Order: sequence, then C-alpha cells, then structure tokens
Amino acid sequence: MLTIIPGDPGRLGVTAHEGGYNFALFSQHAEAVELCLYTADGSTEVARLMLTERAGSVWHGFVPSLEAPFAYGYRVHGPWSPNRGHRFNPNKLLFDPYARDIVGSFSWHPAAYGDARDKQGHSTGERCPLDSGPWVPKGLVRRPDICYPKPCTVATPWSQTLVWEAHVRGTTLLHPNVPEQDRGRFRGLAAPAVIDHLKAHGVSAVELMPVQSVISEHHLYQRNLVNFWGYNPLGWFAFNPDFAHSDPRAEFCWMVNQFHDAGIEVILDIVYNHTGESDSLGPTLCYRGIDNAAYYRLMPDDPQHYVNDTGCGNTLNADHPMVRRLIIDNLSWLASLGVDGFRFDLGVTLGRSNEGFSRDAPLWQAIRETPMLSNRRLFTEPWDIGPGGYQLGRMPAEMVEWNDRFRDDVRRAWRGDANSLGALARRLHGSADIFEPHGRPPHCSLNYIASHDGASLADLVAYTRKHNEANGEQNRDGHHDNLAQNFGVEGATDDPDILALRGRTLRSQLATVLLAQGTPMITAGDEFGHSRGGNNNAYCQDNELNWLDWRQWEQDAFGLRKVVQTLMSLRKSYPAIWQDGWRHQQAHGRSDGIDWLHPDGHEMTVVDWENSNLHGVMMRVIADQGRQDLLLCINTALASGCFQLPAPGHWHRVLDTAVVDSAVADVHRETLQGKIGIAAGEETELLSRSIQVFLSFGAESVVR
Repeated sequence: MLTIIPGDPGRLGVTAHEGGYNFALFSQHAEAVELCLYTADGSTEVARLMLTERAGSVWHGFVPSLEAPFAYGYRVHGPWSPNRGHRFNPNKLLFDPYARDIVGSFSWHPAAYGDARDKQGHSTGERCPLDSGPWVPKGLVRRPDICYPKPCTVATPWSQTLVWEAHVRGTTLLHPNVPEQDRGRFRGLAAPAVIDHLKAHGVSAVELMPVQSVISEHHLYQRNLVNFWGYNPLGWFAFNPDFAHSDPRAEFCWMVNQFHDAGIEVILDIVYNHTGESDSLGPTLCYRGIDNAAYYRLMPDDPQHYVNDTGCGNTLNADHPMVRRLIIDNLSWLASLGVDGFRFDLGVTLGRSNEGFSRDAPLWQAIRETPMLSNRRLFTEPWDIGPGGYQLGRMPAEMVEWNDRFRDDVRRAWRGDANSLGALARRLHGSADIFEPHGRPPHCSLNYIASHDGASLADLVAYTRKHNEANGEQNRDGHHDNLAQNFGVEGATDDPDILALRGRTLRSQLATVLLAQGTPMITAGDEFGHSRGGNNNAYCQDNELNWLDWRQWEQDAFGLRKVVQTLMSLRKSYPAIWQDGWRHQQAHGRSDGIDWLHPDGHEMTVVDWENSNLHGVMMRVIADQGRQDLLLCINTALASGCFQLPAPGHWHRVLDTAVVDSAVADVHRETLQGKIGIAAGEETELLSRSIQVFLSFGAESVVR
C-alpha cells in the first residue's frame, strides 16, 4: 500500500529520488491538494494521497516505493467563487504544469468543465459534480532515461543565417525519401533526406512550430477539425506524443542531435501567452483548477472573466512570480535538451502587467539573468491584440522580431502598387527606420514574405481572395487582404504566359527576402512553391493543404530553389555586404554605405521617390571600404525597363529572376573576376517583375 511523507518543495513537478518519487505543486489559494496515481496507461486509478505538507504556496510530498512507469494528476480543493476569480473543483483531475510526459487524450465530455451545464450546454454558475478523470489526459512518468544533447558547435553569424520555419508532421508526411514509419515525426524531420535538403539551401536554423502537448478548440471539435498548427497548449514540458513512436522526449533529443551534427540550430516556437483552457466557458484541465487567480490575468473589476489580449480566451499572468518561474524553468529545461533558441508567440503579451507593456518587464529580466538562456537566440512576434499591442522595433534588445512591415511592404511593391518603392527601399535597408532609432542592429529584423500564418508564398501570385471555406466559418476567418495578385486567373492555370509571370514574381519576392539587410526566414515549402489552395488560415487542416508535396521540389517548376541556393551562397561568400551594422547613403567619397539610383543612373531624388509611375530602382551596397559592391536592379512594373549600370564598377551578373535558371553556380570573387562582365554605363534590360543582381570588385570600385 502506498503512503506519503513530507517531500522537497524546492523542485516543482515530479522528481525521482532514491526509494521513490517527490511531488510538488504550486497553488497559492488552495485549501487542500490530492495526488491521484494511475496505471501507466492512465486507465485505472490506484491511489489517492493527500499532500499535507505546504511550504509557502508549494504543496509537496514523497511517495516511497513508487516505481515508474505511472500516470498521475491532481485534485485541488478550494473555494468555488468565480466572482472572486476562484474556480477550484476537486471533481476535476488536473494535469501537472511540470509533467514531462502525457498519456491519454482529451474528450469534450460535460465532466471536463469546472462549472455545471444545463441541457442546452449553458453554464449554471454552479460547481460541476461530475468526475473528469476518465476524460482528460494525465501526466506520465517513465522509467529514467538518458538524453545526451549535443551542443551546436557552429555559431552562424546573423548575416549568414537563414531560418526555415517548419511543422513536424506536415513537412515529412508525404516525403518519399523519409522512412514511412518516421514520416510526420521528430525522427522523420531529421532524416538524412531532409538534412541534405537544408544544407543544400544554406539553411542554418530550423524553427519548429509548437511541439508541446496541445488540445483542439471546441468549435473545431464540432466541425471534425483539429488544431494542426499547435498554438493551443496544454503543458509546456510534455512533447506532443503524435510526433514520436513511443518516447517523445528521447526522440526529440535524437532529432536535435542530428541537426547539431549537421551544423543546424533548432529554434522552438512556444506559446506562453495563453493556454487551451480558453475563456470562462472553457474546460478545466490544469491551470484554471490549480489556481485560476494566480495563473491567469483576470478583469480587475470582474474577476469571473479573463483579460483577453491574445484573442484566444485567456491571458497567462506572466507578471506573477510563480508563473514566471514556470516559464523560466521550462525554457531552461528545453535548453538543457539542446534547444538553441525560442520564438515567443504574441510576445508582447509576455511583457504585460495591469500597468501595460514594458520592454523591461520582469519576465524579460529573468531571461537575461538565467545563465542557461543568456546565449540562446530569441525571436518574438512583436504584437498582440491588447491595448498598445503593436511594438515592432521596441521589444527587448535581445529579441529578433518578426517584421510584418517587411512582409506587407514587399508584397505591395511586387504587386506593382503605386508609391511603393520608398517602402521597399526601407525594407531592403533592414528597416532602419524602425529598428535603428531604438539602438537595434539590422539582424533584429526577421525578414519574411510568407509564414505559417497567412497565404503561402506560391498563393501570393495565384489568389487575390482568401479561400477558407474548409475551415467551416463561411470564409470569415483569416486575413481579409493578402496583398496578392493572380494575373487574371484566380487559382491554378495552364496559361503559359501567366505561369511565366507568376514564376518571375515568385523568384523576385523570394530574392527580396534573401537580399535585404537583416535576418531572412522562409517557410518550409516556399523553396519549391507549396500552395495551400488559397486558404490563408489553414491552422485546422491536417491534410494536403499543410502536407508538403515533395514531388514539387523535384519538379521545381518555378525555379525557386536555385534562387535560395545562389543567394545564400552569396551571403556566405561576401559577409561584409550583409554586415550587422547600419549603412547610409554616402553623398561623397567611397566608404561602406548604400546608394539609391534611378534606372537611368542618377541618384534618386525626393521627386523620384514620390513619382507614383516609377517602378524601378537600383540599390548599390558598398562594402569592405569599396572593395565589394552589390548592385540590385529592381523592376516591379508589368513592363520591361532598361537600367544603366552605375560607375565606377565592372559588373558581374549573378542572378536574373526573369530566367528560371540564370544563377551563376560559383559566386566566388576569383571565379567572377575571370569572366567578362558589363562595364559601367552600359544598359541591362529587366523584364517585368524581375530583379538582376550584380557584383563588382577591385580598384575600379574605389574612386567615384
């Protein structure tokens, strides 16, 4: 018979000690806590033990002779007083926020709710008497395993970094060269075929969409859909079991090690801004039942309702020291498994308190002060829907920010919008107008034109309208303006002229991401034209909309992969051109800087920038004291145009996006200088919606 004795409150969660296991749970307002132990499959309860010991707000106990594997959960006693923010209900079995593994699935049963429901499903406001134990997942403790993470020995400079955003399941489920049993799992994502693909394209970091345990929203359950992307978390320590054969943690570590062996970093996209318990009408699975008033931000004048700065029903209370500790503990543990960096979904939310947003919020300070996290790469989404929720350029100094201004301005420019050249130039310049005033270097701008959220890159030239009917919301969800174009046909077409124009525009858009100052990111499938059929909010689609068709990579109909390979080779061969420092236009002399030139060769004037009919510009990047020059000739018009190459310089063309395969295979200086180039003053013709990229070297570039 199992017994319990006083434990150690110092380590939250479940920890193995000689002779048994220690349990510790934070709950500031609880009156009593029961530990419920189950068989390893979570089907049968074997014991209930009261955690009678309490150190401050941590309830704890040690169970001698307990052996793994076993499942467990908690029942927390306390007041049922939603008007005061308390929703304790011991009839609800609760998942441990620190559980390292998960077993069982969640069912939308009436017992899953903390409050009672009438026959119509409406809340009565009373505490629900139904036992949720059979309907909710449990924490799982396995036998101790060994996971030896390998640190990534290659610290890629920001100027040479390429981030590849990917979904574990969707990326490899249809990959013909990944072992069938590994497709859609951690092991499949790090299969040799995928790693070879990444290395061939110059990818230095894989950013994984959420890999933690997740539940699907009730409205998706009603439509027989699922939360495929995973932005609705349950527990942050427990990996999604669907991504593994048997042991998610061990297989995750194996994946990380494979990437590190290849010199590729692993970034995790983590959702700390809200949980899957949703609003006051959502289920009671974990935080709500453990201590609702501590874990969530509640409306000050009406604590029965939640602050909803996330748009997901609730907002995690990162201002609370124990919630902050949970986040720091989770980040540190993931870092101990070899994770190289983190992307904070709706990052502004994590810097909020009742007083508003602060870039010096306690959580950010705690991250700075945690040794395990001090050298990790940190990315963030610099917005939420709360007051003052748009903070692009004003996030903590360590953060690399998803730059949606880059996304939108580049889309407008390549759509051919009037007066779009100025904004395009600012984005190519690393968005200095946004980041430099706040003391931020260029790498803090994460440049992208398509991501998981919104239209895919290929759909930007095929669909002007969203086509989200499959989501079951009458096409009301998702962005209402893709800033896209279709060239006369909505969706797929066999018209060769339209296909040629679409391909040219895609290559130019992708090239813009990789040529701009800052940190480029592409989404898995961008490099070979993956389409979501016009769905710009495919978060609930576990099907071909999100599963990459690798036959498209073999066909490479749009010639996109060559653009990525060439331009990443260029970034790595000429790091001075993409140095992590601001350059500005030089009126006289030759030093590192940027010149903006009219297609006829003269320096751009205010009148030129304001000319709504002008759709062509040249960007000259002067690097290494004039010993390396990069010239971009950009034509966003629907008509061809001539560009006069500027002096000084002897120009070597390395890419023309008007041609499917025009890239120079070897972009090294020695090879290019041995070839005939184009003299300054000569003209080059750019077809519509195209970019030409040139390099110039040597003494002829030193004197203006």
